[in-house]
Amino acid sequence: MNWIVFDYGDVLSKRTAALPKLAATLGVEAGRLEQHYWALREPYDRGCGDLEYWQSVGKALGVEVDKAKSEELTSIDVEGWSHLEPSSAELLDALGEAGAALALLSNAPSSFGRWAREQDWARHFRVTLFSGDLGCVKPDERIYRILLGRLGAAPADCLFFDDRKSNVDAAGALGIRAHVWDGAEAAKAALG
Repeated sequence: MNWIVFDYGDVLSKRTAALPKLAATLGVEAGRLEQHYWALREPYDRGCGDLEYWQSVGKALGVEVDKAKSEELTSIDVEGWSHLEPSSAELLDALGEAGAALALLSNAPSSFGRWAREQDWARHFRVTLFSGDLGCVKPDERIYRILLGRLGAAPADCLFFDDRKSNVDAAGALGIRAHVWDGAEAAKAALG
């Protein structure tokens, strides 16, 4: 079986627009938040909990974050990543209707994964893997080996799309046919 594997953020979804709202919730300027939001994100994507992540961001900003504030921030953050690109949604619908074997491999916290699996578009995916549930992130070789194991597939049986060249290169090093995402139209050409 041939699999088509998609990343989520900046591939299927629009880039988050939640940073200003997150910053306002923490009472800081968006620019200050953005630096720490990204700098501290890898442990969150690797599986640390929501509270631990938001407390680390809060500590870096000199703002106290309790459980209630963490839940509020998590909700805003998930919503910020919840908007699919219309062209990507159309591509998923077309592939799903054609019976394509689709999988999702995303660097994202477990809380986002729980939300994503409940969305209507998730029905197109036979397998959904989120780094927060796996304890490793792209471009770590282990995450691609987990993917192949879950799919029961050889590397050459997978076509992978990701917006980051480092992730594409790591997948390609294992023999996965991998492409840097350049929009749904370019993906259609690669699917050819």
